[in-house]
Amino acid sequence: MIAPVSDTSYLQLVDPDTLDELDRQLVHALQLDARAPFSRIAEVLGTSDRTIARRYGRLRSAHRLRVVGLPSPKHLGLTDWFVRLRCTPDSATQIAAALARRPDTSWVSLMSGGTEITCIARTRGRSDAEGLLLHKLPRTPRLVSVTAHSLLHPMAGTAGWPGRMKALSDKQITELSWQPPPDAQAPAEPDESLLAALAEDGRAAFPDLSRATGWSESTVRRRLDQLRAEGTVYFDIDIDPLLFGCASEAILWLTVAPAELRTVGAALATHQEIAYAAATTGPSNVVAFAVCRDGEALYDYLAGKLGALPGVLSAETAPVIRRVKRAGAPVG
Repeated sequence: MIAPVSDTSYLQLVDPDTLDELDRQLVHALQLDARAPFSRIAEVLGTSDRTIARRYGRLRSAHRLRVVGLPSPKHLGLTDWFVRLRCTPDSATQIAAALARRPDTSWVSLMSGGTEITCIARTRGRSDAEGLLLHKLPRTPRLVSVTAHSLLHPMAGTAGWPGRMKALSDKQITELSWQPPPDAQAPAEPDESLLAALAEDGRAAFPDLSRATGWSESTVRRRLDQLRAEGTVYFDIDIDPLLFGCASEAILWLTVAPAELRTVGAALATHQEIAYAAATTGPSNVVAFAVCRDGEALYDYLAGKLGALPGVLSAETAPVIRRVKRAGAPVG
């Protein structure tokens, strides 16, 4: 059992760039059920609700952790595109900032060299994709080239980054995992105002969600349970990798033999260095987000676990220099 720590001693002793054992357990618990009451998390972890609320509040107010509620592209007829933009060196920062302001983009990153930007863009239907990828983006001043790869199938990271999922026992995982209520199986239509509120704060209180939607709190609770149960809405934890001692981020564009795609995907899902991976269209048919302690650790991963996977024919590594937008929210 972890003894509660007083407000004063915790705030005086905590290192803002690290997580202690209780912090890691809290992050793991939120990955299992992002909207779990602090009282339930505290009970399972053997501490007080006040301690859990304080730990969460510190991380969130410092912009090191966010809980976000996101719509499932599959359930809403949306398509995610991994977009690579090459631009002139003096324009990358401005173009990245403009992309971050768009509501249809997420995970906007400046890559090494200062001439490449990578982002995820979401479109609805062929005309929407055509407008964005063939007209709007290519006409951006000082943009040299645009390539877009459609997401075909998520492989890793949909249930959380393995690198942050080692803090709880099997018993605690069972006790904290979200289970849909028996009456949550009826289909529900997503509401734009509800989705917008959850994207801003996945732990928004029911009174706040009630005001955002105009529904009663009981209706909001029931509709959200239904959306979660059918997979239309899911929750993710956006957290600064530096808190786990990981200073090296890179996007890996992998070329994998088609017959080995499922095998490689299953392996990537177990690698603690991989925060997310998906099969895509294009000559590099798998994109993966790698998070490592430093450049040497990234090298070890590429030469070791990744290089040993059968079917991985080549790997292009693009180090991330700066995150401009994460999980739908601008950084800064």
